[in-house]
Amino acid sequence: QLQLAESGGGLVQPGGSLRLSCAASRFSLDTYAIGWFRQAPGKEREGVSCITSGGNTNYADSMKGRFTISRDNVKNTVYLQMNSLKPEDTGVYYCAADFSCRGFVLADFRRFFSWGQGTQVTVSS
Repeated sequence: QLQLAESGGGLVQPGGSLRLSCAASRFSLDTYAIGWFRQAPGKEREGVSCITSGGNTNYADSMKGRFTISRDNVKNTVYLQMNSLKPEDTGVYYCAADFSCRGFVLADFRRFFSWGQGTQVTVSS
């Protein structure tokens, strides 16, 4: 079964940047769409971004222009570059797999599988 592991979270000041990684093991990532999601304390999980196997990208409106998703199939890793971070970006960030980004677009995250354990992002001064 595909296994995913997030890394790269941490504490950053408002306006700062972080790059998250979602590394796959056991299977190649190249046939999967990968989504990034986040969950803040007391809030529901929300979609951040999704990239298809062909490299097409989708973003939640509040992340457009600030976040960039990319994939390196040689390294079997998907990245989330986050710039101009705001305190409201704080949360646990997860990656998960699907066969398309349709579930992300429809906000039906149950379609996604192989969820990672998450990585904490804290934006605070």
